[in-house]
Amino acid sequence: MSDERKKLWEPSKNWIKNAEATRFIEFVNKEYGQKIKGGKDLYRWSVEKIPDFWDAMWKFSRIIASKPYDKVVEDLNVFPGTKWFPGAKLNFAENLLKYKDDQLAFIFQGETKVSKQMTYTELNKTAARMAKSLREIGIKVGDRVVSYIPNLIETPIAMLATTAIGAIWASCGAELQPSAVIDRFSQIKPKVLFTVDGYYYRNKVFDIKDNIKVVVDAIPSIEKIIVVSYVSNGKTDVSGIPKAVNWEDFISKDEDPLLEFEQLPFDHPIYVMFSSGTTGKPKCMIQSGGGVLINHLKELILSTDCKRSDVINYITAPSWMMWNWLIGALAVGATIFLYDGNPLYPDPLRFFELIEKHEITIFGTSAAYIHYLMGLEVKPAEKYDLSSLREISQTASTLSPEGFEYVYREIKKDLFFNSISGGTDINGCFAGAIPILPVYSGELQGRALAMKVEAYTDKGEPIEDEQAELICEAPVPSMPVYFWGDDDNMTKYKAAYFDHFKDAGKNVWRHGDYIVVHSDTGGITFWGRSDAVLKPSGVRIGTAEIYNVVEQLPEIADSLVIGQKWEGDTRIVMFVLLNKGYELNDELKTKIRQTLREKTSPRHVPKLIYAAPEDGIPYTFSNKKVEIAVTKIIHGMPVANRGALRNPTSLDFYTEMKEKLH
Repeated sequence: MSDERKKLWEPSKNWIKNAEATRFIEFVNKEYGQKIKGGKDLYRWSVEKIPDFWDAMWKFSRIIASKPYDKVVEDLNVFPGTKWFPGAKLNFAENLLKYKDDQLAFIFQGETKVSKQMTYTELNKTAARMAKSLREIGIKVGDRVVSYIPNLIETPIAMLATTAIGAIWASCGAELQPSAVIDRFSQIKPKVLFTVDGYYYRNKVFDIKDNIKVVVDAIPSIEKIIVVSYVSNGKTDVSGIPKAVNWEDFISKDEDPLLEFEQLPFDHPIYVMFSSGTTGKPKCMIQSGGGVLINHLKELILSTDCKRSDVINYITAPSWMMWNWLIGALAVGATIFLYDGNPLYPDPLRFFELIEKHEITIFGTSAAYIHYLMGLEVKPAEKYDLSSLREISQTASTLSPEGFEYVYREIKKDLFFNSISGGTDINGCFAGAIPILPVYSGELQGRALAMKVEAYTDKGEPIEDEQAELICEAPVPSMPVYFWGDDDNMTKYKAAYFDHFKDAGKNVWRHGDYIVVHSDTGGITFWGRSDAVLKPSGVRIGTAEIYNVVEQLPEIADSLVIGQKWEGDTRIVMFVLLNKGYELNDELKTKIRQTLREKTSPRHVPKLIYAAPEDGIPYTFSNKKVEIAVTKIIHGMPVANRGALRNPTSLDFYTEMKEKLH
């Protein structure tokens, strides 16, 4: 093993003893006659006996169903399109609302402005009241209900009420531009829109009532708009929004109505999830209630080690699948800490203040957040009591080995660092954690349980210790059941995931990530999106190889690299966002090039380096850099959907740069 991949954490005997994964191993050994010892054994069994694994997961997590399944899976060779748990009848929301006591279900913090809490008893009653109101206006099984709303307590309440009655849920965060919302919602023809008067960001109020009007005018299927008052003093004036009513006026006045959960097949649609839409109109991926439920339970219980006693958070918004994932923690009975706003406001260490105050035990964040703190050289452990914190989970873009080490050096020496990676497409992870194994710098601990993940060469051959395409060789329950508007042959679905290795004779899911599977540890390193891979002189380079080096320099706050076709080859062009007090002069350019040459290779060295303006590095709403859109602009190609970006005006800079690069 190279020196770069240091062992950073080893679970103690006590940790292993108390881990949910250990309880699961004991359950499997007893019920299925196995002799599993430890995390690697568990993964091996989970992919060798896929039906047994999911059967065990159903029983271990105590999924509530009114009718049992006839079998676990019809045929694993039907890929895509096999049926999971045929015969079963259940309700997604019923499983998230099974706890009815005075433990807190939610703690909400809206930047520095609004704080709220809600118990599981209150959550059940409020969801029941909202479900009754939705039924009274005629919402039925299969109807679409959508939200254009921040990360408020009302958001999961609306989702639970919707799914309790068998309707289908889709959401966009309030920060999305109307064009991006319309691109998504217009495809699925929703009947109800939950929304809000505005939101806070860096202490500024962003009123979105005009945006709501634009959305509603463009989507005639919307019959009712329910508006939450968040930034208003008192009720929001909704008179200017057609078909609108305040949340308080819409929700049933019955204080404790009976909530009847529609009993539905395992594969009944529950969520419409949208692709990022950075290269065209977003795809509408239909996911099943049963599939999402059992996959989230697997990841929360076995991989995240989430328990009833935990206070769990992820820095997310309803535009990103990590919001759906986080709300799944209700099925475990944990307390969910919801945050809306800028996590670095009014101070970069704001979230550690909140971890101390609310005794958060599992903190979820992104690589960008950790790299930003590193760049500031802040030391959270010196300022805050983080004794409650037992786990940090990290996803979105790739975290450098130095980022792993920063967590253990400056945040907490003894915690489980859980780096995960997956996708909106499966509402979960392809790679991540088994918390009874060690943590190595720069590595996700391994393949996710029951996911037959490999790294494939271009010829469709599995390979270790070299960069290659992430693929999955077998179906899992949370893969989409279909795409909205696709044909009976699933043409769009197959084109999205299954066509890439068809010529190599392989019927596998190709996800579009560039990874290395390490033969020594079994861990996985991610190197960025495979469609953004750089190929100077034919050598394949993952973009994260460059970011991990450059963003360690004190002068560099952020960066973006693309490959530009040039004189029959590809040249690397780099854009850097500078920290305050620095300028991009010849000396700094030389330092960047020398550092990359020394720490990577001469092939990694950019031919051209430019300074990007403030907020000039484009990101999706799930905190992933958008190299592809910039590459298109530089090559004179149109970018279809700027509204899909968190900072769409960042692309204006690259439009201006196009002329300089030709």
